Amino acid sequence: MAADRLDDGCCETGPAVEAGFRRVLWAALAINFTMFLIEGSAGIGSGSVSLQADALDFLGDSANYAISLFVLGLGARWRTGAALSKGIAMGAFGLWVIGATLWSLVYQGHPSALVMGSVGMLALAANLVAAFLLYRYRQGDANMRSVWLCTRNDAIGNLAVVAAASGVFATGSNWPDLAVAAIMAGLALYASVLVIAHASREWRGAGAGGA
Repeated sequence: MAADRLDDGCCETGPAVEAGFRRVLWAALAINFTMFLIEGSAGIGSGSVSLQADALDFLGDSANYAISLFVLGLGARWRTGAALSKGIAMGAFGLWVIGATLWSLVYQGHPSALVMGSVGMLALAANLVAAFLLYRYRQGDANMRSVWLCTRNDAIGNLAVVAAASGVFATGSNWPDLAVAAIMAGLALYASVLVIAHASREWRGAGAGGA
């Protein structure tokens, strides 16, 4: 049903659109994997849970982009199945961050505000570039939409990390870091529900259409 779609007729998935989407995905994959290496190292070195969570999100997005590249040009069921798997992965990421936050409550440390802030700004710049590249595909099929949601949430998470760095610097406490990590977990779980719900509708539609 048209009412079940999340676009207004601008969901083109023809060869030209898929070719452009493929090029953008390769660029986004390179950006995200590079930032995973940088932010992961910084998060471990600085003791910041929010940086580690953001780094893991970059890794998850890298995997998501790789899956999206694999299913481009395949049937609707393949693309929708990829979106479902990405939604589940986003939910798993959210649960992992919740666990890491609880662990840090027991074994409290004091993250470096300087490292958090500087790396968070670098991550934000990287995600803004990726988001700019992916913006035109935000209302595509479930696969394209899931990629856009991942990137959008990353940019929001980067802003939150920078805010947490300011809070850590001002208070001398790790609570801002833990609070932001918890917010990032909530964003991941919420986006997971959106992606899974949209992909499930497309899966049923593809089955009804015999795709």
